[in-house]
Amino acid sequence: MYLTMEPSESTKSKRPFRLGSGGAVLAKIVAMAVAGALLIALVFILSRKAIPTEMPVGDLPGWKQTGAQDFTTPATLGRVGEVYGSDMRGYHDLEDTSGQGLYTPDSVLSVKDGKLDYHLHTKGGIPRVASVVPFGYAGQTYGRYSIRFRSDTLPGYKIAFLLWPSSDDWLEGEIDWPEGELDGKMYGVSAIKDSTLKGPARFDPSTRYYSPTDATEWHVATTEWTPGKVKWFWDGELVGETTMPKGVPTTDMRLTLQAETKDGADSSSPKPETSGHLEVDWVVQYAYAP
Repeated sequence: MYLTMEPSESTKSKRPFRLGSGGAVLAKIVAMAVAGALLIALVFILSRKAIPTEMPVGDLPGWKQTGAQDFTTPATLGRVGEVYGSDMRGYHDLEDTSGQGLYTPDSVLSVKDGKLDYHLHTKGGIPRVASVVPFGYAGQTYGRYSIRFRSDTLPGYKIAFLLWPSSDDWLEGEIDWPEGELDGKMYGVSAIKDSTLKGPARFDPSTRYYSPTDATEWHVATTEWTPGKVKWFWDGELVGETTMPKGVPTTDMRLTLQAETKDGADSSSPKPETSGHLEVDWVVQYAYAP
């Protein structure tokens, strides 16, 4: 037995749905918007500066290369100073900035697989850190500096890759980039020269501008220091810059790659079990040559 159903009157009266002229226009607008967004994204991707993975060699327009290190010679723990010189070994047997960590390069630094490795860890109840000076203590006035690096996530530890006065007189200022805790994003800052003569140290810019990502993947951080201006770049993109020309340092400064305990660290931070690696693939230095 077969059952047949006749369409009801209400069904008979319905008409197939057709996109009216207004709907067609709307569809075209949506399609054009999507195509425009894709075009903008493509232009952005193609226009971005290529992020170098290999160490740059040679001069750049307005800059003369004065130092380059890509760590091609292996060095086990305790031998970095022997292989690369005492400056690369850096500070030793000194407290770090917070007072909780101790600079012990022979238990922290090694070079393997073409990378300078900082093994940040606690031993004997003391966080072990390191701070190296890749191009010597003499320094230079003005320059461009690029570092390719990455880090494990290490709560309680930080980096401050900085330009420090060759005279060791903080009145001459300080330029930091990248700086930040090793479980977050990086920022750049410049200590205004002579500011401590008038009270607490002042920094430029007064508002911190952060990198778009953290440092768990490989990135290139670049500082450009010229008369009256400092600029900070992350993978070729401008992150921040100074705003007070008279506050920019004007004397010789040396590049220092400092890994230490975070600002305000205490006996509970970093935790003793926190252990991991900060790696530097290469570092280059240029003199200002307008």
